[in-house]
Amino acid sequence: MKRSDGDRALSMVTAYDEPSARLADAAGVDMILVGDSVGNVVLGREDTLDVTMDEMIHHTKAVIAARPSALVVADLPWLSYHVSVDDSVRNAAALIRAGADAVKLEGGVQRVSVIEAIIGAEIPVMGHLGLTPQSVRAMGGFKVQGKSVEAAEHLLASAKALEAAGCFAMVIEGVPEVLGTELTRISGIPTIGIGAGPHTDGQVLVFHDLLGLSASQSPKFVRQYADLGAIAIEALRAYVADVQEGRFPSESESYGASQALSEHLEN
Repeated sequence: MKRSDGDRALSMVTAYDEPSARLADAAGVDMILVGDSVGNVVLGREDTLDVTMDEMIHHTKAVIAARPSALVVADLPWLSYHVSVDDSVRNAAALIRAGADAVKLEGGVQRVSVIEAIIGAEIPVMGHLGLTPQSVRAMGGFKVQGKSVEAAEHLLASAKALEAAGCFAMVIEGVPEVLGTELTRISGIPTIGIGAGPHTDGQVLVFHDLLGLSASQSPKFVRQYADLGAIAIEALRAYVADVQEGRFPSESESYGASQALSEHLEN
């Protein structure tokens, strides 16, 4: 699926449960990412840092319940692959046992030994470079990465290292368009962009962002394809009004009874 002129790009949607995975799969996405962004998108937290392995297993199982034909990639959360190689492999295996086809982890050259060990356990690994949300404290916030020559060269070296370690693809997040293009050019594996310009081998957006269901302001790189949040609010308002005014439930939405039971209860 490495893209060249005229080839179609890969599509990936980040989803966290059975309904969203079912809808994304029905739409024909190539990949579903069970992201640790569940922390801020669904669970209302400020960032991804306190998402646990148990939570990632829970949400991976929920996505797998949709039985998607898309490739399912599950995020390894913060500190699940930072402490020891053995723990990293065990945690990756737990996501595979939950039903994922592959795992994703963040970081460049410093993650090579972990990536090689996980792949050695026959588990496919997707990399993640650029703006890596688990490093938000070290980066000083959610900021575009690779803006200087030195920072860009570091990301280019990291991309080569991830490919050499055996990653089958990598997410490139929050970098200048020209760097996203160059990372794609030098990589022999597909790049999946999010805020990395139009010339990566694929794109990923969060289900809730592209459908207008997110509570917070969407980043610059998000294109909103529908405002389902506004539609949902109007539907809920109509429901509240119908309940308050006695219009719901109607006769057709209520269960009938036998004449004998009706007469008995009326007497």
